[in-house]
Amino acid sequence: MASLELHPDRFFSPEPTQRSVARSLFEGVATLPLICPHGHVPPKLLAQDEPFPEPTSLIIAPDHYVLRMLHARGVSLQELGVTSSVDAPTEVDARRIWQTFADNYHLFLGTPTRAWLDFVFAEVFGLRTQLGGTTAQTVYDEISGCLQRDDFTPRALYERFNIAVLTTTDAACDDLAHHRSLQADTAWNGRMLPCFRPDAVFQVAARSWCGDIEKLGKACGTEIVDYSGFVRALEERREYFKSVGATSTDHGVRSPKTERASDGEMERLFSRALAGTASADDQARFEAHMLMEMARMSCEDGLVMQIHPGAFRNHNDNLWRRFGPDKGADIPLATEYTRNLHALLNSYGSDPRFRLVVFTLDESTYARELAPLAGHYPAMRLGPAWWFHDSVEGMRRFRERTTETAGIYNTAGFNDDTRAFLSIPARHDLARRVDANYLAGLVVRHQVDIDDAHVMMRALTFDLANETYKLGIRT
Repeated sequence: MASLELHPDRFFSPEPTQRSVARSLFEGVATLPLICPHGHVPPKLLAQDEPFPEPTSLIIAPDHYVLRMLHARGVSLQELGVTSSVDAPTEVDARRIWQTFADNYHLFLGTPTRAWLDFVFAEVFGLRTQLGGTTAQTVYDEISGCLQRDDFTPRALYERFNIAVLTTTDAACDDLAHHRSLQADTAWNGRMLPCFRPDAVFQVAARSWCGDIEKLGKACGTEIVDYSGFVRALEERREYFKSVGATSTDHGVRSPKTERASDGEMERLFSRALAGTASADDQARFEAHMLMEMARMSCEDGLVMQIHPGAFRNHNDNLWRRFGPDKGADIPLATEYTRNLHALLNSYGSDPRFRLVVFTLDESTYARELAPLAGHYPAMRLGPAWWFHDSVEGMRRFRERTTETAGIYNTAGFNDDTRAFLSIPARHDLARRVDANYLAGLVVRHQVDIDDAHVMMRALTFDLANETYKLGIRT
């Protein structure tokens, strides 16, 4: 039976001098609180603080990294307990699903998913047995036993993970009831913040758009019948989010194109959308204009603006129709930034009231476009290696391709961007180790001295995210 052990020098260079420096840098920040300024953990989890039901629904079901790998190897999502909207319901056998996962656990070797999961098993649950086909049920029972204990409730784990702040992602029409419940709970000492994400109400060509506009109007206590009313509703909702603690907005668009249109053009486009006749070109035009409007509003209300572009969402049409979004079928696109962000950055990129965090799934843009842009415009910060690239090699490439042009102080630090709650400390551990190893390389090559490297390490771990997202955390 294979044992599970995490090497203390994992992800560090095999070269002894660099490894020693990396270890020192990592140890200097290992106990700093976790700042999680962008993620997808549902606020209901901590508001209700109910025990997790069992290992499968906790570890497999919410993790699209797990789902996509197993699907790629021929395991159906139904076999993993994912509910289909069109097929007849089937009884979920959690132990059988766990066995399927364990039988295929070797597929994740060399991936960040394996690094995260091994950390969760070893550090969160204290397992000493490696998951595999022959150990599946033993591991399942050990995890199940832990989940019945009081120290494994969501709030208990929040405290154990040493999370300073955890930000969610919330629709523009969300009433934020769970956030308000947490703020009113005197037994809760944590900090969970909403983030304003209006993507659905920008997608004017979507079949669901009219329904989303109706929900937005209800959230504002009004009926939205024209573009000017729509803008007022967004401004009102942003203020509401701020009143519940939000410090940021987020915008998931296929293209980061920005271009201002006239109010008259937007009124006509909005009328077509209300009539159900808006085209894909209309939507692209609307989104480009609304990114400009979001930047304007950020200058006025102080919310940090994030752009997450370049994903072809739900690439597998059949899978999306049967199982819905976030099942591992999103694919990166080539993305252009220099021309697309020109209008926004020329209008607001030097405004001291504005803060823009830009992410990418297109690594080819790191050195060619994003680092030069962030190295010039005071408002812009580079978001960390994201999604397909928040891996050992992906994070290393990000630092290597951006630091010489933008430095580290024009980046936003780290965020875990996860809906898998238990993976949060694993992701921060991996990021801190990769950054420690990168800085150690600068030290051993005599580009940076060790004292400066320790300051840089703290910045990458804590200070940059704290400052970028205006969180005001003191340590």
